[in-house]
Amino acid sequence: MTPEEKLKQLGLSLPTVPSPIANYVPFKRAGDIVYLSGQGPRKADGSYHIGKVGRDVTVEEAYAHARVTGLGLLAAAKTAAGSLDTVEILKVFGMVNGVPEFSDQPKVINGCSDLFVEILGERGRHARSAIGMGSLPNNMTVEIEAVIRILG
Repeated sequence: MTPEEKLKQLGLSLPTVPSPIANYVPFKRAGDIVYLSGQGPRKADGSYHIGKVGRDVTVEEAYAHARVTGLGLLAAAKTAAGSLDTVEILKVFGMVNGVPEFSDQPKVINGCSDLFVEILGERGRHARSAIGMGSLPNNMTVEIEAVIRILG
């Protein structure tokens, strides 16, 4: 089953790649390696899921937000590669907007990691960092960036 077929089977679709909110590009390719700029959990109306995890937002809600963010990263990866069939996720860097005592960042960022494995199988398995932040742009709950390789 192709990644696009898997998305359809799960009732998911890739969003439009968002325009940058500052002076950067959505991705930068160097040979077969592509650096995907950080993205947040955009809603269908273009706004973001916002708040502090551990106070305004539960771990489960933030997990779902990381999953939504993963869809945005897959959209950028598809734009860079032309197809998800040739995408391999190498590294994920996940940032969680949490209260100072919040320490379940890995559980939150699993939303993105789990999605990548569901859609890409073994090509979705990756190295990862998950850290807490005092704040994020637009007060979004998570921001995630990734490094991918285009195969073939």
